[in-house]
Order: sequence, then C-alpha cells, then structure tokens
Amino acid sequence: MTKPLPEHATASASAIVPSGRWSRLARMGSLATGIAGGMLAEGARQLAQGKRPALGDLLMTPANAHRVADQLSRLRGAAMKVGQLLSMDAGDLLPPEIAAILARLRSEATPMPMSQVVEVLEANWGANWKRHFLQFSFTPTAAASIGQVHFAQTHDGQRVAIKLQYPGVRQSIDSDVDNVATLLRMSGMLPGTLDIAPLMRDAKRQLHEEADYLSEGAFMARYASLLADAPHYAVPDLLPELTTVNVLTMSRMDGVPVESLTTAPQTVRDRIASLLISLLLRELFEFQLIQTDPNFANYRYDISTGQVILLDFGATRAYSADMVAQFRQIVLGAVDGDTQAMDAAACAIGYFDASTALHHRQAVLAMFTLACAPLRHDGDYDFGQSDIAAQIRDAGLALGRDRNFWHTPPVDALFLHRKLGGLYLLAARLKARVNVRALAREFLVPASIGQS
Repeated sequence: MTKPLPEHATASASAIVPSGRWSRLARMGSLATGIAGGMLAEGARQLAQGKRPALGDLLMTPANAHRVADQLSRLRGAAMKVGQLLSMDAGDLLPPEIAAILARLRSEATPMPMSQVVEVLEANWGANWKRHFLQFSFTPTAAASIGQVHFAQTHDGQRVAIKLQYPGVRQSIDSDVDNVATLLRMSGMLPGTLDIAPLMRDAKRQLHEEADYLSEGAFMARYASLLADAPHYAVPDLLPELTTVNVLTMSRMDGVPVESLTTAPQTVRDRIASLLISLLLRELFEFQLIQTDPNFANYRYDISTGQVILLDFGATRAYSADMVAQFRQIVLGAVDGDTQAMDAAACAIGYFDASTALHHRQAVLAMFTLACAPLRHDGDYDFGQSDIAAQIRDAGLALGRDRNFWHTPPVDALFLHRKLGGLYLLAARLKARVNVRALAREFLVPASIGQS
C-alpha cells in the first residue's frame, strides 16, 4: 500500500533509507537506547513526585511510542510494515494514546532524498535513464513501507506513476521483522499476553511477495483483463518495458481517496461500497484471486466517470478451488442456519480439527454467522448503523486469548478475514447501505439466498 504524503512532506523532509544489514541493526540499537533513556527519565520524574512507578508504566509511554514510530518511518521496509500491521491488528489491545501514535505509520513514511532516488533509477534503468521521459518529478507524491511513488511524463505525452522500492528492502525483510518484534516485546510496547508470532510470519511472507514488483505488475495486468467486462472499475495500465523487480511503472490514475467521500450523496457512497463488496465476491467465487490488502488507500474514486480505481496489487493471493468451495459452504450454512454444514467446511479448511473442543468450534462458527449478517439481511444493510466489524474483532480477540484454543487457520483464510473486515470498516466509514444479499445471489445459487 502506498499512501499520499501529507501536505507538509517535501523533499526537504526526506531521509536516506539505511540499506545495509548492519546500518539497519545499528538504527534498531539506537532506538532501543532511546527507549531505555526515556524510561529512566520518566522514572526519575515520577520518583521526584513521590510515586513508585511500575516498569511497564515506564516503558509504555507516549514518548517511547513517538520514538518507535519516528524510527520505523525512517527505516521503512519490513520494520515499518510490522508497525503498520501492529497498529491495525493489535491497536485495540494498546492504550489509546499509544495506538494513535503507532497509527501514524499507516499514513506517514519519510521519503528518500533525490540523491538516493537517482541511485535507484540508475541501478534499474542505467545512467541514461532520463531518455525515457519528457518530465520526471523528483518530489514523491506518495510514500509507504517498501516504496514511494513519483509522477512522470513520457515523450509521447503519457502520464505515468512510478513506484520505486527502497534500497535493501528485500534483503532485510526477515531480520527486520524479527528485530522489530523483539524490540517491541522487550520495550513493553506490546502486552505480554499478545501472541504476535503468527502475525510476524504473515508479515514476512506478505513482504517478500510485495517486494517483487514484477509479480505485482503481472497481477495488475491480470486484474485489468479479468475486469475488462466491468467498466465501473479502472485499473492502471502496466508499462512492462519500464518495470523491473524494484521499479513498477504504470499509467497515472488520479481520483479522490474513497474514505474522503463521507459527505458525498448517499447514492454515491452506497454505490462505492456496493462495487467493492461485489468485487470481493467475484474475486473469491469467480476469479479465485484476491487482492488481500484492505487499506483504504488502495481505492480511489473518479468523480467524473464514476469509476472505482483499484491500486496496489502486491498482496494478491490465489485461492484453490477446494478452499473456495468450502467458503461457499460456510456462507450458505450461515445463511441457512446449517451449523453442521458449516462445521464440516470449517474443519476442511483448517479452522479446527476433530480434537478441538466443542465450545471452541461453536465460537468459530458463531463468528462466521456474525460475519454473514449482511447476507442474511433482506434488503439494504445499513453499515453506518452497524458495529459488525468491531463485534467480529472482539470475538476474534477473545478466542485468540484463550490459550487452550491453539489452532491457527491457514494464512489464506487470515488474509481473507482481513480483507472482508477492511471492506466492512470502509462501508461503515461511508455510512453505506448495501443489499449484500442481492450482490451474493449469483455466487450462492441455492434457494435460501437465491430468492429474496
């Protein structure tokens, strides 16, 4: 995901991305030292006030959270990605002020200076890289965890967007993830009861996939082909001759961020949410290919054409026909109230096995039923009046804290959960009303949902 830069972010606010393993480790060490220093200063302040602070209170302070957010935004790469994932997935387990500071990582990244941008361009296109363009803007229009975006214009007048990967990102993924996880745990920034190991494994796998821009470009072209019959969506055109594993060049598409349309007419908000939910249904049940990153920045809206613009295909995953069939059975079972069918399908996917306690199986099935509430609703489902995303999150957290329920579902299932939850949150942000039951009808043939 690549976020627009804040208005105050300019080239003067840039910083070299540390690309060597030791330079990145040294930055981590500096961060650890700063956290320790902050802990001592806070302890001295509270002792002077006659207080006897607990160690956890000294470590988990807004000042330390600021240090973590600032340093991770400068490291970029996997280090920043871990912070992003934690701010989304663990935010509700953190104190509100800490979660708010870490949430900055979802919208702010320090861009590379011009000198480093030139190094990346020369490494990928050669010293004479300027021959490709009539104009190239060195000021990035967006920056994120693994790359930043620049606008340019080719000699034939085509406007393009160019995503440049930060140096050393691919080589540092595994060590960055491990180092950040250790740092956050030791610093007390994360509660000891939170098991982040599955999240860290997902982060490594996802980052390795997202760091391959040739793969992302291929997925982008594939989506353009799959959606050729759907003019309500717009996908950038890939420029393969200017795309490498570290540089992705595509046609420029503007539009406005979808989450900015909270005051748009109700019909517009309903239509956007309907198009995105409909797209997820096609992805799962027809394409068997899902762009799994739920970040709002991946969607923009062209007011003049009414098209939803789809961006960033780095987190795209293919789903097997067997898994898709089982998910269909779970949805149908949730709609029909057929818990036996749901149980069999969930077991086949790997949510639990025959040894799982009955109450744990029932808790998982209850979450599926909750997630399918919009499909069970006859008519427009009012996401603005629903807290379904929060209910699903709370149920999942409660189950995750139960150490007796040790079974972790397949990573593909986890990514699908994240995408669905993200769409529910966006629909709620837009206060959209969507007839999800009608959208799902063609994908779920049985009479229970085939008629409304």
